[in-house]
Amino acid sequence: MSTHDKPSAEPLARLLWRAHHWFRTEVTTGLQAGPGPLSPAHATLLSQLDPGGMPMSDLARLIGVSSPAMHQAVHQLVDLGLLQVVPNPRSARSKLVLLTPAGKAHRRQARELLAEVEAELARRIGQRRVTALRDALEQDWGGPVAGGRPTADPAGSS
Repeated sequence: MSTHDKPSAEPLARLLWRAHHWFRTEVTTGLQAGPGPLSPAHATLLSQLDPGGMPMSDLARLIGVSSPAMHQAVHQLVDLGLLQVVPNPRSARSKLVLLTPAGKAHRRQARELLAEVEAELARRIGQRRVTALRDALEQDWGGPVAGGRPTADPAGSS
């Protein structure tokens, strides 16, 4: 076992955050030729937005930011022509955030970049490791665990 194969003492959550940051930085850098400056927060918003649209409050909860912060980020992307905000047909009290045609094209480009970044990662650390990582991340982890005890599964499957 090489020194690179030894488990780290770092918390797994920190390692996952670093990996997320690496991917997000690669994609954000690769998209700089787009309609305007995209921040890593914009990239996260675009990557998490359901293709069929989402209420702004749901998007804020999903990403873990305040509603005012989400409102600001969404409107920056509206100004860049990537998103539109329309009345929500299911609730008169909320707005629906949708990708524009330019936003859909931008999302496709981001997905292509992610595929290239994943291929580069496989060249760097080996396809076997990338496949194992993907397999581990695709497993059903169950509901969150707080204080060592499972909590209620938000999907209701616990």
